[in-house]
Amino acid sequence: MDKAILTCALTGVLTDPAQHPVPVTAAQMAAAAREAFDAGASIMHVHLRRQEPGMGRFPSWDPAVASEIDTAIRAACPGVIINLTTGVVGPDISGPSDCIRAVRPEIAACNAGSLNYLKIKDNGQWAWPPMLFDNQVDKVTAMIAVMNETGTRPEFECFDVGIVRSVEMYQKAGIADHLEYNFVMGVASGMPVDADLLKLLVKYRKPDTVWQTTLIGREEIWAVHQATADLGGMLRTGVEDTFYLPGGERTSGNGQLIEALAACARRAGREVASPAEARAMLGLKAASAHGVAA
Repeated sequence: MDKAILTCALTGVLTDPAQHPVPVTAAQMAAAAREAFDAGASIMHVHLRRQEPGMGRFPSWDPAVASEIDTAIRAACPGVIINLTTGVVGPDISGPSDCIRAVRPEIAACNAGSLNYLKIKDNGQWAWPPMLFDNQVDKVTAMIAVMNETGTRPEFECFDVGIVRSVEMYQKAGIADHLEYNFVMGVASGMPVDADLLKLLVKYRKPDTVWQTTLIGREEIWAVHQATADLGGMLRTGVEDTFYLPGGERTSGNGQLIEALAACARRAGREVASPAEARAMLGLKAASAHGVAA
């Protein structure tokens, strides 16, 4: 595609807001979204954080919190596209399901396969207890059923090569009728941030499907952002994924990161898509049809 759709990953979870520039409250999320929106982001990938004092580094699945944050972001960014997180460990998907039903986002992340979620320190100790991020087929199927109910498009998050290859099977099995890929690179026990690997991943997806990268790390990620732009992928960054700009400086927030991402697109000869253009490219409803201001 000639134009590049930019997504801002606004906050993530588990990062301490006392130490890093991650928004927590609805007002903070709206302000962070507006920064990114002004810099060229058409899509906001939204995680929800606990709103109680001192609890903002932990995730929330409160549909009232989801609604408040969604309303604030849409008011700050007319026509914006919301991409809601759904990642949860264990078989109980009632929290993400309740939030999807409350917000009815245009897009929601759909973790497409399981991964041993590991990280090890230089001294040989685990950074956290080894865990399984479980996304077996019945869980994926249940999540997609909720998205179908609300008219939400699943975006398939792929943490490893086998997961990329599994995505097309969901369509062949009748579980999903539309495929969009997100190649997640940089999780320590998943795919590395590697431009050579990215070229292979693009080949392993179903042909003629939209794809993007989520790149987790420091300044080393920016060469692969450029490779994404050069190869025709859509682009995502934000303080969920990195705190570092291409030169190695720490970012002050999402706006600077999206500005750097837009520069990658333009170096590849691609203009940045507006929210209306992004909706058309992805086949989503117009903002007015979604029930928000166009």
